[in-house]
Amino acid sequence: MDFLSQCMSLFAKGGPVMYVIVGCSLAVVAIGVERFFYYKQMSTDSQAFIEKLKPLLEQEKLAEAQHLCGQTTAVIGILGAEGLLAYQKESNIEKAMDGTAALLAARLREYLNYLSSIVTLSPLLGLLGTVIGMINSFSIFNVKNGQPMAITGGVGEALVATATGLIVAIMALVVHSYFTHRLDKLVTDMEQVYTIVITRLYIKETRRKSHEIA
Repeated sequence: MDFLSQCMSLFAKGGPVMYVIVGCSLAVVAIGVERFFYYKQMSTDSQAFIEKLKPLLEQEKLAEAQHLCGQTTAVIGILGAEGLLAYQKESNIEKAMDGTAALLAARLREYLNYLSSIVTLSPLLGLLGTVIGMINSFSIFNVKNGQPMAITGGVGEALVATATGLIVAIMALVVHSYFTHRLDKLVTDMEQVYTIVITRLYIKETRRKSHEIA
């Protein structure tokens, strides 16, 4: 209970800017939770998936390959299924997969820009709160009333906003770095599946067109 009261006291000393900083911290937590579950849904064991997909494409078992891709909600499954569907419809496989990959990557990057903005914004808000607090501390009224200790005490209280802003910025930076790493891994997995599907289906498509010409 004492700890909670101390936290509330420090929060009050930080000034009105603290409400905005706390709002930023809540946004970081909300984005982190949402992205964690979304990335979990979009991820799978890529190497195991590729090892199953390769022989099916080489043996021209396209129905089984389509079923394999449809069994997972991961980005590599969605991308592979789109390539196979384009092949079956005799559409441009490369364009279909390029469009799907771009859309999936955009959805994976969603909200990460907000984290990047909070990393920059939080320390600035903290500095703003500190500056406002120091202006109040150096008020001419405190000096006139013979309260020199009020100045130093006020400076200490004003620094609460800066410390809080830095803590939120560090938290946002860690969360952003974590999801950026996971994003890079998912994009690499998509590139692998893209190359495998394009290579195998392009060879089949070339053979099909040559037979039609003949």
